Amino acid sequence: MNRNPHVAVVGATGAVGIEMIKTLEKRNFPVGKLTLLASARSVGKKLKFRGTEIAVTELTKDSFAGIDIALFSAGGSISKEFAPIAAKAGCVVVDNSSAFRQDPDVPLVVPEINAADVKLHKGIIANPNCTTAITLMALYPLHQAFGVKRIFASSYQAVSGTGAKAIEELERQVEQIVNKQPVTKEVYPHQIAFNVLPQVDSFLPTGYTKEEMKMENEGRKIMHHAKFRASVTCVRVPVYRSHSIAVSAEFEKPVSLEAARAVLKKAPGLDVVDEPENKRYPMPLFTSEKYNCEVGRLRLDCALDNGLCFWVSGDQLLKGAALNAVQIAEELVK
Repeated sequence: MNRNPHVAVVGATGAVGIEMIKTLEKRNFPVGKLTLLASARSVGKKLKFRGTEIAVTELTKDSFAGIDIALFSAGGSISKEFAPIAAKAGCVVVDNSSAFRQDPDVPLVVPEINAADVKLHKGIIANPNCTTAITLMALYPLHQAFGVKRIFASSYQAVSGTGAKAIEELERQVEQIVNKQPVTKEVYPHQIAFNVLPQVDSFLPTGYTKEEMKMENEGRKIMHHAKFRASVTCVRVPVYRSHSIAVSAEFEKPVSLEAARAVLKKAPGLDVVDEPENKRYPMPLFTSEKYNCEVGRLRLDCALDNGLCFWVSGDQLLKGAALNAVQIAEELVK
């Protein structure tokens, strides 16, 4: 890998694409050259990188000549079509969609957990689902210490997980309600302002949604833990940014609060915010725009053997997407 790689961001004008550009700059990633790619309708838009403006160019089959690393965040259908083309052109793709996550030839990576898997790539590396990534930041260190068997979890997912249009929808609906106007909806099937929707992604025949099954399927692959089980309810909440997850986890070994806290305090990319007596716990308002996830509300689970409850919150545009992708690119350059 080139020490100063030519990097492309595919889907550069989207919510995650913009964060990818910011993250490359903030982390001083050794970008030799940056190319911004998007659909025809975004061509000519200019985005700032290191004080200069870079014009967006159209994504085509010929976009990848000479590019070393391409960070994709333009949706599954674009990834399915263009990631193999990019890989064939000699570019390493870090893909933020769900298109390749379950492909046995594609590593699925959270660098704090399974960075070594990056080396196994055949041209494409998958970035995990945002809710899964944020949950595993707290769950994996506990798994290493105590051996996780299963979890029961509920997510509290911000609208930015759906994209820029969903952020606008929440803003618009809040304004409409405050001004006593009729509420209009385009992105979600129901009003999201002052409401919660127990549906993220589409339903499967089992009654779970695709998003809910990602925790088990992706968790197994990232943690190299084929027997891991997760029963999840994913919920969209009227929060702009940062996902939170309430988790009850059952472990093989007895777990104490002291031992759990010690493990979590040492975990990379994670801050323990757990002072109930001072009303301090993780919240989306305070994890937004932060690289680290936060964990708190630690307590022994009173309904499970060897069980621990915790609450984890993290910026799903960063650790759940852009930051994780850039961290994978950092592993490639190492």
